[in-house]
Amino acid sequence: MNAQTPYGEFETAWCPGCGNFSIRKAVVAALTELALPPHKVVFSSGIGQAAKAPHYIRVNVFNGLHGRSLPAATGIKLANPELAVFAESGDGCSYGEGGNHFLAAIRRNIDITYIVHDNLIYGLTKGQASPTTPKGQKTKTQPHGAPSQPFNPLAVAVTMGAGFVARGFAGDIEHLAGLIVAAARHPGFSLIDVLQPCVSFNKVNTFAWYKERCYRLGNDHDSADRHAALEKALEWGDTIPIGILWKSDRPPFGPIPKAPLAAAEPDMAVLGDILKSYE
Repeated sequence: MNAQTPYGEFETAWCPGCGNFSIRKAVVAALTELALPPHKVVFSSGIGQAAKAPHYIRVNVFNGLHGRSLPAATGIKLANPELAVFAESGDGCSYGEGGNHFLAAIRRNIDITYIVHDNLIYGLTKGQASPTTPKGQKTKTQPHGAPSQPFNPLAVAVTMGAGFVARGFAGDIEHLAGLIVAAARHPGFSLIDVLQPCVSFNKVNTFAWYKERCYRLGNDHDSADRHAALEKALEWGDTIPIGILWKSDRPPFGPIPKAPLAAAEPDMAVLGDILKSYE
């Protein structure tokens, strides 16, 4: 580990050329910009190549079950609101196994930041279609093409009024780091869906494919306009917008404790009254 960097330098197990490397760089740049000391940061992740990302950053990490990064992140934030809480996983883990938790987190609007590595494929389990794989795209286990319409997480999040909705691209590290900073500073549930190439199992949506299509949203986009945000969320094909699609003024989930639960002292008089109620 490099002592010069508070977040460390680690040897990874990713394929050379994987978009995860760039996302990790963006995350570290964002944490540095936010001036968050490692002991004040928690990353919760599920299962998959993307879910390994927090293992390669020197912060607190909870690595849980497939699709279960958000419930753990929610519990951590409720138990210690002083921590900056992030959840990080892939599109399969986040929108497949974890789809129900994704919807619940939007509804609650709890103050956590969700970074989803979206490579439109299941990478760890060797290339079957994920919830975001385009219909008709051939994969190792769908040789005749994915049969279902893809799930659009951004459109769902905008429609449900999530706190903050953005799309990033692993090939634009500086821009992605800025999105993560903005998401972490926004009070409420923040989603960043990050487009990334999978060099091993997705030969269609490559780095060059994204580079030709992705463009940054300009100042003319009103992130407070839900209709405009939904329009951008649905834009996919020859052009793909990246940036902040939507920001809501919904208050975050609460009330929650103002200090860590571990530091709280029980009120014995209240406890005594509760016990007496069972007599």
